[in-house]
Amino acid sequence: MTRFRPCIDLHAGSVKQIVGGTLSTNYAGLKTNFTSEHPAAYFAELYRKYDLKGGHVIMLGPNNDVAAREALAAWPQGLQVGGGINAGNVKQWMDAGAER
Repeated sequence: MTRFRPCIDLHAGSVKQIVGGTLSTNYAGLKTNFTSEHPAAYFAELYRKYDLKGGHVIMLGPNNDVAAREALAAWPQGLQVGGGINAGNVKQWMDAGAER
């Protein structure tokens, strides 16, 4: 049986599937397989509805905090969060609803 691992990859505030190896500070070289028209919270709500546990929100670069917080608010304690998390801000993310 294949197990689906729900994930929300954020880049510049949008949910995207990025082609491996093209993510850098040079946005001109970025290639995507898919950019969603839906916000991160939409996917978090969907994962919550179907009780898809073990998922995460990953912030790939800057300008993702708002979208990540909206996803965490849509499913408090239901998603892990990563990307730019450190000892100085981890409590804020836990308070925002991150699972761990």
